Amino acid sequence: MNSFIEWNSSVYITLGAFALLLAGVGLGAVTAYAMAQRRKEIGIRMALGAGGGRVRRLLLREGSALIAVGLLGGFCAAASAGRVFIATLTSMAPTFAAAARDPLLIAGAPLLLAALALTACYLPARRATQVDPVRALRDE
Repeated sequence: MNSFIEWNSSVYITLGAFALLLAGVGLGAVTAYAMAQRRKEIGIRMALGAGGGRVRRLLLREGSALIAVGLLGGFCAAASAGRVFIATLTSMAPTFAAAARDPLLIAGAPLLLAALALTACYLPARRATQVDPVRALRDE
């Protein structure tokens, strides 16, 4: 029985890690696409004298605002749907019902996703600010 629980836990951990990887790739791709769409704007800002760090901070600030809205919406949805999920977990798998109320899990998972989203914002922003402004304006 104990090896069965360990097997289930390892399957859940593997699926969770794979889901996190997919979320990271998806966030990175969408963010990179958004930065590519704003390439001309970034080129204009840098051609007018804004430094790479300043433009990067602007892009990160905008990304952080979206992340904050997503976190707030996620916390509200989790609070409203939490009781239903806990009741379902209690009836289906009593072992996981205690983990569903874990404050570390409730705060840690969204913070981990927020850090992943910030990284997904930073990398394309850094790449976009390293492009020569004249080249970015001429490519259109």
